[in-house]
Amino acid sequence: MSNRPKIGITMRLEIETRRFYLGRDYSEAIEAAGGDPVHIGLIPRREYIESTLKDLDGILLPGSDTDVDPQYYGEEPHRNLKRVVPEKDETERLVIEVAEKLHLPMLAICYGMQALNVARGGSLVQDIDSQIADPIKHEQGMPLARGSHTITYAPNWLLGETADHLTSRSSIRVNSHHHQAIGRIGDGLEAVAFAPDGIVESVQDTRSGRFVLGVQWHPELSWASDELSRMIFERFVANCHNREASFADGR
Repeated sequence: MSNRPKIGITMRLEIETRRFYLGRDYSEAIEAAGGDPVHIGLIPRREYIESTLKDLDGILLPGSDTDVDPQYYGEEPHRNLKRVVPEKDETERLVIEVAEKLHLPMLAICYGMQALNVARGGSLVQDIDSQIADPIKHEQGMPLARGSHTITYAPNWLLGETADHLTSRSSIRVNSHHHQAIGRIGDGLEAVAFAPDGIVESVQDTRSGRFVLGVQWHPELSWASDELSRMIFERFVANCHNREASFADGR
């Protein structure tokens, strides 16, 4: 049995060059936490996704420089909707569906959390600045890893114990790089962390024993210097390792 769980990470598509790509931070964060990253190409074919995921122990749905197509939650495109890449949306939905059937732990970051929410029947705020009253700044710019705003969290948050430890020293601050947000919460998810303006900053699965966690910020940018960011990846990889160990033992 391997001591390092294999964790799939969906990629991005550069339409102009027809290249799949992904920022290095996601893979480096997974590797540092004890997992082996496996890149998943944006090939929205069920046979490919099922064949790939059956050999994995967890799924990371990363951020993206694109928006989820609003057709998936029954809305017309807002005037400030950014680029939509069908291959990204379609692959992400297939990965979420198959991962659910396989009971794979999932960590969803920024766009990934939004895609997860939509796949569960939820909706999105298509443009925070024009659709939310008196919002704080959620597209902070450079430097990317800087914690730009605080969050509050519910007592049952999966990361609450770590966050409680941190609040004994200072407020929890996270980076912010998004213009969309969670609207209606999807089935089987609950909102468990919030920005000062009410924007949902984290969701988790409501079922006992299932590790499905979404965060709106980018812990992959700050895992090396921020304790909460590091713990997100360590907790995720530990759950993937537990699944791998149970599978190898025949349970």
